[in-house]
Amino acid sequence: MAYAEKYLHVALFGALLKWLFYGSLVGILTGSASALFLASLDAATIQRESHPWLLFLLPLGGAFMSYLYVKYGKNSAKGNNLILEQIQHGQETIPFRMAPLVLLGTILTHLFGGSAGREGTAVQMGGSFSELIGRVFKVDETDRKILLMCGISSGFGSIFGTPLAGTIFGMEVVALGLVRYQALIPCFIASLVGNLMTTAWGIQHIHYHIGTIPPFTTMLLVKVVIASILFGLTSLLFSELTHWLKKIYTLLFINPVIKTFVGGLVIIALVVIFGTRDYLGLGIPLLQDAFEQPVAPLAFLWKILFTTLTLGAGFQGGEVTPLFVIGGTLGNSLSSILHVSAPFLAGLGFIAVFSGATNTPLACFIMGIELFGSEGAVYLFIACIISYLFSGHSGIYTSQQIGVSKSKLYFLPANATLASIKNKAKDK
Repeated sequence: MAYAEKYLHVALFGALLKWLFYGSLVGILTGSASALFLASLDAATIQRESHPWLLFLLPLGGAFMSYLYVKYGKNSAKGNNLILEQIQHGQETIPFRMAPLVLLGTILTHLFGGSAGREGTAVQMGGSFSELIGRVFKVDETDRKILLMCGISSGFGSIFGTPLAGTIFGMEVVALGLVRYQALIPCFIASLVGNLMTTAWGIQHIHYHIGTIPPFTTMLLVKVVIASILFGLTSLLFSELTHWLKKIYTLLFINPVIKTFVGGLVIIALVVIFGTRDYLGLGIPLLQDAFEQPVAPLAFLWKILFTTLTLGAGFQGGEVTPLFVIGGTLGNSLSSILHVSAPFLAGLGFIAVFSGATNTPLACFIMGIELFGSEGAVYLFIACIISYLFSGHSGIYTSQQIGVSKSKLYFLPANATLASIKNKAKDK
């Protein structure tokens, strides 16, 4: 120890070895869990599509999971927000039971037809494994926070097959406008190993093709900016509607079990009213169509409705894949209005709506590069940062801190979160 304190590079090499061990361990556990989750999710989706009657069990499935969370979940119900809170000020513990609960809950949501995503599950599993590793090796508070960021990165990178985006996402999602470079190497190791483990288990990720990138013109730039503003406003709509529906459901049904049961009935009613099941589950077929052919002009709006009602009622699952679908279908719809290539705008919408809803423009830009290539990098970057700006101080993670306001004209108190500024606005 004394030798490391005297010679900087000895200390740096020791830190590298430490995080090679911790990051790899997080990646191995989380990547393997993601592989199990993705395989189970595919099986659940196949069963739902093969047996349409399973939709009518959605209320019972949701009620069952709500009961498990009430009985055994403790603070696991906070989900991703619990992990963010522990990285920020670390006053609670993350129970390992979060991992199996969210895994089972998300699979049941998709098996019976709820509209939800998958990143929340992977992130929570990563956070649970990271907390367990921290307890086993008795790490200090600083290393615990970095470990939790590693869990976020490995979960995200392994579930989408984007290790670079996963690296930045784990660092960027904690606070708007602030990135902890102290966690760069640990998060990269965890994300890379997590992705390698998932693919080693035989999991294949879906690929999308953005098509030929249009040649640069001033008019194209203007159109991309207009589309990006709409992507940001759509992110705002999704986030605010999700939070509002959660409050409405809770006010109407104090018992979580009854709340989720009724939420399942609402989804069944929507399927009957719309006469389609296209908006159930992840919505991957709809997203693939957005890159290949015209989709219904309001498909993005109906996916917002199905997803926010599912999550608002308390069903388990993430938001990101539905955000991909919402962005992709919105981009497809805008292509006929703006007279721009549909796959191109679908690709921009894919990452831009996600950027606005999570306030992670750098991670989303890098994801765009990993998924679509670098030829359209300028447009991908514009879409992410404009959407991030126009989504305002809103987002799907209410415990996300605002390190730097999106405008110096809008003053925010120190350590403000998305939830706290919303509550402050209501008090005025």
